[in-house]
Formats: sequence, C-alpha cells, structure tokens
Amino acid sequence: MKEWKVKGSEEIFSCRLFSLRKDRALSPRTGRELDFYVIDTMDWVGVIPLMGDRVVMVRQFRHGVKEICLEIPGGLVEEGDPLAAARRELKEETGYGAQEMELLGALFPQPALFNNRFFVYLARGLERIGELELDEGEDIEVLFIPLGEVREMIRRGEVTHALVLAAFQLLFSRYPSLEEAS
Repeated sequence: MKEWKVKGSEEIFSCRLFSLRKDRALSPRTGRELDFYVIDTMDWVGVIPLMGDRVVMVRQFRHGVKEICLEIPGGLVEEGDPLAAARRELKEETGYGAQEMELLGALFPQPALFNNRFFVYLARGLERIGELELDEGEDIEVLFIPLGEVREMIRRGEVTHALVLAAFQLLFSRYPSLEEAS
C-alpha cells in the first residue's frame, strides 16, 4: 500500500466552522488522477466527567439530524490546545471544573471526509465552579446518569452519537473495571 500523491488543492467553500476543498490526487495503483473532497475543520474534544459512579452528560438538539441527542460535553479546539478546550467545554456546558483530566485517546472522526481529530478526556474530581455559559446556538440540559445506566442506554440504542460511543469505548478499554461495575 502506498500513499496517494496530491497534485493540487482548491478551496471550494469556507465558513467559520469549516472549509471544503477539492484535492486532485494520483492513484499509486492505477496512475489515474482523481478528485477528493475534504472538509477542513478544527479538532474536537469530548469529556467524560465522572462524579463518583455518575457521568455528567448533556442533552441538546442537533440540527443535522433534527433530534435531541444525549452526549458528553465537548466542542471545538479553537486555540490548538485540546486540554484547554476540554476544560473550557466542561465548564461552559456543565458549570463544572475537574481536578484531574486524563487523555483517553485521539481518534479520526471520519477520515474519508474530515481532516481533524477528536480528543477524548476523562474528568475526575469535579466541583461546581459556575453557571453554564452557552453559545447563542446552544440549549443544553445537564444530566447526572449512573455509569451503569449509561451502559444500558448504549445497549438499548439510546445513545446514538458515534463519537460519544467511541469515547465510552475508550473509557471502558482503559478501565475495564468501570464497565464490569456498570
């Protein structure tokens, strides 16, 4: 397997959250040039905030699917520092801060189309440090769900956000005792 050589790139569209570019790339297998479309965007973070045996989760309406989704706090890495973004998103979306933040892993959300990474953090030692600081386009409900119930909600298909599922897989892979206890 060889990497494809990019012959050229052209920006098609740009807005605050992402840009769309067309790459012309050479297939190492066939020698043909083909077009590929890539969404350039900032990295993302997600935080699994553990408070004893409960997870602090958020519910919010997602315009892409026109549904209310159960998620972990998260958002964009705007300044290039995933840990700072994780702390910021935890505070803004839940009103909590964490004494400990552990990186569980970094994933490619959709490498066929997106160029970014998704950083997953485990937050422990939570303390209330303020009120929610929601963006104009956010309306969030904060929930405290026992970890065992989260596991059951995943099994029942009530957690449908793929990145949230991936985040919990990283958590349970790192700490199998948490899954066994749930």
